[in-house]
Amino acid sequence: MRVAILQTDPQQRFVVGEIVERLNHTCVRFSDGLAMSKSLSRSTVDMLILDWHASGLSGLDLLKSMRSGIGDRVPVMFVSADGGESNIVRALNAGADDFVTHPVRAGELGARVEALLRRAYPVNTAAITELGPYRFDARQQSVTVHGKPVQLSGTQFKLALLFFSNVGRVLSRDHIFAMVWGREFREATRTIDSHVSRLRLALSIDPINQFRLQPVYKSGYRLLHLYGENGMLLPQEDEITA
Repeated sequence: MRVAILQTDPQQRFVVGEIVERLNHTCVRFSDGLAMSKSLSRSTVDMLILDWHASGLSGLDLLKSMRSGIGDRVPVMFVSADGGESNIVRALNAGADDFVTHPVRAGELGARVEALLRRAYPVNTAAITELGPYRFDARQQSVTVHGKPVQLSGTQFKLALLFFSNVGRVLSRDHIFAMVWGREFREATRTIDSHVSRLRLALSIDPINQFRLQPVYKSGYRLLHLYGENGMLLPQEDEITA
């Protein structure tokens, strides 16, 4: 998972980031609330960890301004020294999922982070995942379309599984890069677009197979399932050029 962390104090920012990374998640760290807000306007993450008081934009103001954009699925936790009861109540009423006060205990914070992520993104423990004509075997890292095997590289399989595990959700390019390549990228690159284009062709991701892999302007991509449970074609949004 990709976690964005806002902590004003550099030591606390390091500590919280280290705890999250030891859980095998990637971190994007911020010291300034306004910088975080600007970044997340074009980037997606799986979880936010906020400080109550932060320069530029407070954690509470950031939460209020971003809930409509990030939706209710993305869990938000406050980790702050300002853990008075009134602050905790205000944070929870504004849409936060948890509030932890400094000094943090590594084991407890890690467990709380994992609990929120499990709740928001239930893990499919089955080795086989089937969606429409697509069948993914996580153990063999293989995929079939309409029963016919499709040869994918390891990177392509990770990319495909990421999209099919997040149907309907916008994933930014840097989010995709972090999840598939395991690190944050710091400069413009067309690597993602090239891989997505090849994956779309390899798996025949198109309306005839019930799915559309849609570019999202200034962000990344979203995999849409075009049919509902009754088999009827769902209303489609206009495709937007990335």
